[in-house]
Amino acid sequence: MTSPCSSVRDAVCANPSESKLSLSWTGGVELAKGSDLPEKQLHIRGNSDGRLLSCTDGWIVLHQHGLIWVDHNLALKHGCRSFVQACLRLNSSEDGHQDLSGMRLEQRDGKSIQSTSVSGAAAVEQGHVLFLSLKSATNQCSQDKEDVHLQNSLISPFSLLWLSHDTGAVAMTAQAVASAHYHTNYRPAFRMSTISDPYVVELTHDNRGVRFRESGTVKFVLQQAFYSMGQACISEGFYLLAYVNNNGSSAELTRSFKPGVHYRDTSISLSAATKVHSGDMLTFEILAPAQCNVRYFGDDSGISMLSLLWIPSVVSTALSASVSRKGLPFGAVRNKALFFHQTTPLVQQVGLAGNKDHRDFIFREAGTANVALDLRLIHSCSLIKVTLLQQSGPQGTQPAPVAQQISGPMPEGSMFSSVGLRVSLQVQNGTVVFATVDCVRGRINQIPHDSGSSISILWTAA
Repeated sequence: MTSPCSSVRDAVCANPSESKLSLSWTGGVELAKGSDLPEKQLHIRGNSDGRLLSCTDGWIVLHQHGLIWVDHNLALKHGCRSFVQACLRLNSSEDGHQDLSGMRLEQRDGKSIQSTSVSGAAAVEQGHVLFLSLKSATNQCSQDKEDVHLQNSLISPFSLLWLSHDTGAVAMTAQAVASAHYHTNYRPAFRMSTISDPYVVELTHDNRGVRFRESGTVKFVLQQAFYSMGQACISEGFYLLAYVNNNGSSAELTRSFKPGVHYRDTSISLSAATKVHSGDMLTFEILAPAQCNVRYFGDDSGISMLSLLWIPSVVSTALSASVSRKGLPFGAVRNKALFFHQTTPLVQQVGLAGNKDHRDFIFREAGTANVALDLRLIHSCSLIKVTLLQQSGPQGTQPAPVAQQISGPMPEGSMFSSVGLRVSLQVQNGTVVFATVDCVRGRINQIPHDSGSSISILWTAA
């Protein structure tokens, strides 16, 4: 174990950043000037961190080898005749260009704000470069520069979690295989893309899941692109479910919701963290309405990708919680806090503040956290804002927003809408985080507590 040099004791000399097990960084994102579709560059803005990375010319240049988890929350309007694809890419001198992930935002009326999150994991070396872009399948929207308008008001839309190799963590990516036929319910199969340690993490024998040889904590995201046909698709929408299979029994871990589309391309995504035991398997299923025909895509552009980090239990943990019935905000809601009910066993490092449903999650050990929040709701708001706030220091200290995502009106004909955010942040012993929802010009009529509205928290040692 290395430690910083000291004048009063013997030590193995090391740069302070090299003795860290985890770090985080957040930044802003804006459209690059003079960049047009079919591929627009997005510039990442923020203060360079000499220990971890530098932010130069809108790109992230990594200064440390290790494992990373990246989240990009974005909200935009577009008038393209087809979808717009948000991309996360990694450039390295050894392997060249690699698409880590991509999410498709379908064609709508061009006036309403759509939101999504793009996430990915990778093993990286010093000098590797991360960058973001927007792509269009056609050049039908490149004539008018306002045909794609990115919302610049989001708080910390880009965040990065870095793990040292000293944690013993493993990174894996697997590409979802395209379906040969139209389906309703669907269990995706995968083809391994990258793996930093094939002993600890491997695909199952049927390639429809991931098996873990050792106990640990898993942070994952599945992003699946698809094309759907049928009016039932619009009204009922789609669910993406994650299951943990142990000794032949399968239990649902969590699910996310995506409003449906008809004769459109789009994407659905699910990100969470969970503790796993030796022999456990992680599998997925997409549920679609009975009268809805869906074609699931997969290629090497990252549009249908499973990414995960496996982290030993000695330096990590996770919890999940669903939205509580208690105090569910409805009506004319302005910056109301959400209450949660923990659905996983108690852990030492983080938990709800009280024994019952509560607003606050309290961290009891310093480290780096990643939070993923999803909401399924019925509303008439012109704008929905979801904010994660952090309170550090003595009681009475004013909470500060850590991240914020926004979304527009409910899609026409859909029974439900969805909004969520993902972010990484540093935490101390006593740090509190909580989430609020804000409805601009309208009402929140329902936030179902039974499915599709939950929070997942990963904690890693500092």
